Amino acid sequence: MTVTLSSISKDEKHILQNLYSLYLHDLSEYTEDIDISTNGSFEFDSLELIWEREGLTPYFLKIEKSIVGFLLLLERPFLRKEYDYSINDIFMLRKYRRKGIAISLLKDLFKHKKGRYFVIELEKNAPAILFWRKVFSELNIKFEEEKKMVDGEDCLVQSFQI
Repeated sequence: MTVTLSSISKDEKHILQNLYSLYLHDLSEYTEDIDISTNGSFEFDSLELIWEREGLTPYFLKIEKSIVGFLLLLERPFLRKEYDYSINDIFMLRKYRRKGIAISLLKDLFKHKKGRYFVIELEKNAPAILFWRKVFSELNIKFEEEKKMVDGEDCLVQSFQI
């Protein structure tokens, strides 16, 4: 089974938009700030920015040629100087979760993108917190963790060096 990260072109924006709706639906369990729109989907209102601003790179997570999720990587100049990268969003379709696929993809990403990272999880999102702690453990990554208020939400911020 070949797992890869594949850059998303603007022509594939509609696919990412559909995946973001699923991702935001999952996140809505942990925050009051995300709700369904009047058209019946969860919408990422800043989707266009991904292709307009430097430092935002979307990737499809793929098994063979099938799309199974996405990752949004933030990097400079979008980030402040103390960080090189942030994995802003990572989403995998439910049937592919807990199989080591995302960790394998992150391992590959970290091999090619070395530097200082941070990730943020909502404190209420226990599955995301457990996922990232498993990533750190399995990839033997030392990390620092602190509680912070981010956009009015209680969050955990983990920073680490690759």
